[in-house]
Amino acid sequence: MHRPPPHILRMIDANLNRCREGLRVMEDCARFVVEDGSLSERLKHARHALRSGIEALGISSADLLRARDAGSDVGTTLSTQAEQQRSDLHDLVSAAAKRSGEALRVIEESVKTMGAAGSPFESIRYALYDIERDLILALHPPCPQWALCVLVTESLCTHHSPEQIITHAHAGGASCIQIREKTMPDSMFLEYAGRLTEHAHALGMHVMINDRAHIAKLVNAEGVHLGQDDLPIGAARALLGHGFWIGRTCPSIDHAIEAIAQGADICGLGPVFDSTTKAKPALAGLDLIRSYLDSPETGSTPMLAISGITASNVPQLAEIGCPGVAVSSAICSSEDPRQQANLIIEAITRHSAGAHPTMPA
Repeated sequence: MHRPPPHILRMIDANLNRCREGLRVMEDCARFVVEDGSLSERLKHARHALRSGIEALGISSADLLRARDAGSDVGTTLSTQAEQQRSDLHDLVSAAAKRSGEALRVIEESVKTMGAAGSPFESIRYALYDIERDLILALHPPCPQWALCVLVTESLCTHHSPEQIITHAHAGGASCIQIREKTMPDSMFLEYAGRLTEHAHALGMHVMINDRAHIAKLVNAEGVHLGQDDLPIGAARALLGHGFWIGRTCPSIDHAIEAIAQGADICGLGPVFDSTTKAKPALAGLDLIRSYLDSPETGSTPMLAISGITASNVPQLAEIGCPGVAVSSAICSSEDPRQQANLIIEAITRHSAGAHPTMPA
C-alpha cells in the first residue's frame, strides 16, 4: 500500500466528515426519538468501525487535517432545494443515511487507489442499509392488524354520544376508531374530529379519519382511510408523509393488489354483507376475504372486512381466518356497545388466532 496523494486524502477527509455527520444524526434519532438502545449501539459501532478502518490504513488525523482546504472547495456553495427541506423525521433519517452511504462509497473507492482493500467500508455501508430500514420502521411502525375498528358516525350514535361509544368500544376490546362524517363541513369536522381523536388517544386507541387526509394531519390522527373515489394513495402520501397510515377500500382482489403496490398500509375489503347504513348493489362476500388472505401479494398486509358486520355474522368471517373487521351501526346504534364490541372481538380472536402470524399484531 502506498501513501495517497493530497487530493485523495482530501476526498477521504471530506467524506469521512460527511459520513460521521450522517451517522450522528441517525444515532441521535435512535437515542432521543425512538429511545432504542440497540439501534443506538449499532450506529455507534458503525462510527467506531469507520474510525478503525481509516486508522488501519495508516492515515492519521494530522494527515487529513493537512489535506483539508474547505475554503477552496468548489462544492461548498452548491446545493439543491431538497437539501434545504426535511418534511419529517423519516425524511431526516433517510437523507442522513443516504449521505453516509454515498460518503462510504467514495471512501471505499478512494482507498483502492492506495492499493488497499475497500471491504471494511463496504461492510459498514451494507450494515447501514439495514440500520436505515430498522430506524425508519421504528419511527413509525407498520400498521397493526386490528381485530376491531369502530366506524364512528354521529347520526348512528342513537343511545350514546360519540365519545361514550368510543369509551364503551374500548372497554369491549376495540383498539381503533375511524371517524366518518361524509357531509360535515371541514370547519365543523376539524373541531369534531380533533375532539374525538384526543379522547381516543387518551384511551390508547388508534384513530383513522375517513376520506379527509388534511384533517387527519391537522388532528394528529394515525392515518386516513380512502374510498375508491377519494385521493389517490400517492397524493395522500405526498400530503401526509410517511408518518401516517393509509387505508383503501377495495371491492376486489385486483383493487387490493393495486392499492398495496401504491403504498396502502391496510385494506378495507367489501362489501361483505348487506348494510343498513348504505345501499350495496353488489357484494364481494366471503370469497374476497379468502382470496386476500391466500394471495402472496396481499396476505401479509393488514385488512378489515367491511359492511354489514354484526356480532351474529362475524363468526362466518372468523371461521375463514379473517383477522379483523370494521363495524359501524352494530356498535354505534347499540344500547350496549361494550357488549357488542366484546362479542365481535371474542369471535375474531377465538377462531382466527394464529391463522396469519406474519401480520403485525
